Amino acid sequence: MTIHKEGYRSLFYVSAFLFILNFLVYYFSPEAIILQRTILTISILLFLIVLQFFRNPSRTIEINDKQIIAPADGKVVVIEEVVETEYFNEKRRQISIFMSPFNVHSNRNPVSGIVKFFKYHPGKFLVAWHPKSSTENERTTTVIETKNNQQILMRQIAGALARRIVWYIDEKSEVTQGEEFGFIKFGSRVDIFLPLDATIKVNLDQMTVGGKTVIAEFYS
Repeated sequence: MTIHKEGYRSLFYVSAFLFILNFLVYYFSPEAIILQRTILTISILLFLIVLQFFRNPSRTIEINDKQIIAPADGKVVVIEEVVETEYFNEKRRQISIFMSPFNVHSNRNPVSGIVKFFKYHPGKFLVAWHPKSSTENERTTTVIETKNNQQILMRQIAGALARRIVWYIDEKSEVTQGEEFGFIKFGSRVDIFLPLDATIKVNLDQMTVGGKTVIAEFYS
């Protein structure tokens, strides 16, 4: 298992804290064997939880210009027709994927193309499934235009635990389907807004695999 680059600093801080904690317990309570073992066990479990959060599995991506693939691992929590007001100002079909703290949190480009619009929004940290999280939470908005002139909008949304959104793309940059475009730490959500004529290929509560699961197909 490889570790994502965003995890190096967090793992260092967690390791240092746990080492100091265990050292202090052993130093000040040398005879409290049960306490020492309990703290050590909890420390190992905590480190493993953080370690698995930053895992970065290798995935083979099959590029297909007609398909829109899942930008994240998680569960489909929204499939609905909405009016997207930040960029399109028209009706779009929205698919939202919720990432729990136990999912892989790397975000991947759902299509290949050119980034036509990018904006970072500071904001609140409501729980990711809250109806207002997509407009009030810390978030990024990215619009990608494919070579067939289809545009999709995707939004990284921070949750109650996710306090840091990372992105690796800028406006006018060229992106490839399946490659990483960002990372969100400790549970969050990704929204994607598609043309109304796109054919949806997922269902509510379905689990997705970032870069692998086909969530929709373009009509043309």
